Amino acid sequence: MANRPPLEARLTAPTTKAKVSVTRCHDAWYVGCESKELKAKPLKVTILGIPMVLFRASTGTPGALLDRCPHRNVPLSIGEVDGDVLRCSYHGWEFATDGSCTHLPCFTGEPNTKGHAATAYPVREQQGFIWVYPNTEGEPDSQPFDVPLLDDARYTHVYQIVEAPGTMHATIENALDVPHTAFLHRGLFRSAGAGNKIDVVVRRWSDRVEAQYMGEPRPEGLVGRLLSPGGGEVEHYDRFYLPSVAQVEYKIGDDSHILITSLCTPVGDFETKLSTIISFRLARLPEWVVGTLLKPIGKRIFKQDAEMLAQQTALIERFGGEQFVSTEVDVLGGEIWRLLKAAERGDAAPNDEAPTIKHLKMEV
Repeated sequence: MANRPPLEARLTAPTTKAKVSVTRCHDAWYVGCESKELKAKPLKVTILGIPMVLFRASTGTPGALLDRCPHRNVPLSIGEVDGDVLRCSYHGWEFATDGSCTHLPCFTGEPNTKGHAATAYPVREQQGFIWVYPNTEGEPDSQPFDVPLLDDARYTHVYQIVEAPGTMHATIENALDVPHTAFLHRGLFRSAGAGNKIDVVVRRWSDRVEAQYMGEPRPEGLVGRLLSPGGGEVEHYDRFYLPSVAQVEYKIGDDSHILITSLCTPVGDFETKLSTIISFRLARLPEWVVGTLLKPIGKRIFKQDAEMLAQQTALIERFGGEQFVSTEVDVLGGEIWRLLKAAERGDAAPNDEAPTIKHLKMEV
């Protein structure tokens, strides 16, 4: 009999042969939830189509198990946390954060740790997030992404959680796409027809890509005026880090700085969750005022993006696959796709080699 593929591969097997921009990289850390979400009850989550249950032991240690009791296939997420264990609601089997079965009610012998165990996934708690590594084949040799500026007292932070009905590739490209902002987010950031000709430098490494936009005056939309009431020139970077981090950075003058980091979790092939941190410091306005205004503006922008991604996904499904036509001003979409495919194949590893650089011009 041929060897069966790993559990993760079987749970996330392709459901269609149509061309779609879907990748499934299991050798990576993804955000399962915010730390504050993990309370007294187990939490049901899905990563890469894999149903999981997260819970926290009384010691504070988080655990991530496949959401299936090995005894009679009941969801562990409907069970209860008691001390350091998660108890199944059907027959009372109890599991530790490492998946080992610690108690079998009515059973007079000792639990077989391996035979009775639940499937467990590596977990890390870092910077207010519970990270999960959705691969049971060995221990990870990497760490979760370290979000910049969270420990810098000069910055104020606004958090936003968004569910986007699109592939991870489409969602990340959307987050880092400049041209659509003048149309979909007109008045909030850029405006169509501004006619600003700018230079773009794209730097690509084996584990990340960065686009630097140079020569753009401060956008006249609401966000631009909020960041820099006095105007100025924007120093703007868009970045993608494998496997799923999108980052946008704006600097205006010496004191106005905003960094938007989106930690993207592929819930399924066509559903992505963004855990976004907006970190900012400004020269002229009190940060509490800006923070109060940024959250509703951010919600509006994310809502517009989610609605457009839903339209895109629905049309791809209706036509039975994708057909994209790109130009050089679709700066990062192709670069992100190549990096994701390399990571899925397992042939992309972080390193510090000199980047590949290309130059182009665009109008915003």
